[in-house]
Amino acid sequence: MRSFLTSAEEAVYGRFTGPPERAVLERFFFLDDADRDLVASKRGDHNRLGFSLQLVTVRHLGRFLEDPLDVPGVVVDYVASQIKVADPSCVKAYLERKPTRFEHQAEICEVYGYRSYPSAKDGLLAWVGDQAWATGDGPKALFYSAVARLRAELVLLPGVTMLRDDVAGARKAAETRLYAALAGVATAEQAGDLEQILRVPEGQRRSQLDLWRRGPTNPTGRGLVKSLDRVAQIAGLHLGSVDVAGTGVPTRRLIELARMGFEAKAPKLAALTYHRQIATLLATVRWLEVTATDDALELFDVFMAGELIGRAGAARTRRS
Repeated sequence: MRSFLTSAEEAVYGRFTGPPERAVLERFFFLDDADRDLVASKRGDHNRLGFSLQLVTVRHLGRFLEDPLDVPGVVVDYVASQIKVADPSCVKAYLERKPTRFEHQAEICEVYGYRSYPSAKDGLLAWVGDQAWATGDGPKALFYSAVARLRAELVLLPGVTMLRDDVAGARKAAETRLYAALAGVATAEQAGDLEQILRVPEGQRRSQLDLWRRGPTNPTGRGLVKSLDRVAQIAGLHLGSVDVAGTGVPTRRLIELARMGFEAKAPKLAALTYHRQIATLLATVRWLEVTATDDALELFDVFMAGELIGRAGAARTRRS
């Protein structure tokens, strides 16, 4: 799957990116009395310091490191000073017994309530899908929201590839469901009419959608007639009465789809998948029906103002 994260973003995921500043150390790497009591139960300075580093690491990063000692030196020194380890370099011995790090990780999870990603995956992805449906946020925004949610719920972060693909999949499913819901409220005849407005009529250079999107702007009698014809043509699709509210699609998403329909060229819209195309055109035409009416009223106001000014000028000329 193509990554929406840059290689640099993937490289720093769940890792220390440099030495934390003093304020960050004091906020996120402080060990309270309960922490220190638990640390004190470990034998040897190297085990006490290694355990402590794993504890502050999972709190700060949301995951354990493959190499528990791959932490900035200032973190090692700051943690060592709190648990009274005079020689922080002794922590090198922490890796001599391989099972120790994993035993400590399991203990930290049990004592502090950390859970594995598989145990929380279904709930997280349902939440991501709801966010995608409601907000239309892109995959990167949803990814970082998912990271924040996992950390807040004390769920250990999975590998970057796994979480990236899971978030992308949940978003795609939500988008597919949204497009299908909107396309489903249009009748087969209405869907056919929507597809038709993307085609360029014989002898014309632009599609019907392009003509509707531009609209007449000349404040003359002829321009006003064209503007009213535009309103009648759009209303003739009878899409304003379609029960869009019943789909549960948020207004924000409808506006986003309509904006895309206003801005994208007809060939790009024609290349969309069927449900996405119909959903986008449905939102666009419904918005066009409102804006076309507003445009006609505005043009009428300008036209009438010009007529009244013209008549008043003619009357003054006759009196003089």
